[in-house]
Amino acid sequence: MSQFIESIKVEDQEIFLLELHQKRVNQTFSNFGKEDSIDLSKIYKNLQHDEDGLFKLRVSYDLDKRIRTQMIPYAIPEIHDFQLVENNSFDYSFKFEDRKELDKMKMKSKAEEIIIVKNNHITDTSFSNLLFLKGKEWFTPTTYLLNGVQRQQLLKQKKIKEAEITLQNIKQFSHFQLINALNDFDDMFIYPIDRIINLPGNEEYLDL
Repeated sequence: MSQFIESIKVEDQEIFLLELHQKRVNQTFSNFGKEDSIDLSKIYKNLQHDEDGLFKLRVSYDLDKRIRTQMIPYAIPEIHDFQLVENNSFDYSFKFEDRKELDKMKMKSKAEEIIIVKNNHITDTSFSNLLFLKGKEWFTPTTYLLNGVQRQQLLKQKKIKEAEITLQNIKQFSHFQLINALNDFDDMFIYPIDRIINLPGNEEYLDL
């Protein structure tokens, strides 16, 4: 049975973007022919979490509604370098718990984190969506692997725009940042584009 996960931000006992997380869970059940879903709000309330600070609520579940929960203290990571990794066949359209393929790509790379390139287009890192800065505007690739909840929220709020970002035009952007349910648009570390060690013109890509 396929296992799926949701990683949800909980800060000072407040849960964030719950509606978008619930929508994604519902879509996962529906896509695999199941009418009923799990109730994330009820799962959180039953935990009776009463600690302040930043936590990741990790909910693992399967289509038979078996769930496991973990409440993990969280700190936003600073990453020293990134590498573009080519993989034209990788599919992560649902938030699967199995990350073997992602781990394999990371192990073969020479950097701390990877940016996955699919059919010449920039997609995501191994754990986040991406934003790229041009002038004063932030853009997110139209070619994401997973349409993350933070990405959806920022587009809805019109704080970011979508753009086709490819190996050919990536150097037109000056900086980038990582976003996911735990990493907010405002709080994130912002990296200069040359933090990517194999930008076009630097060296060959890692082709997996």
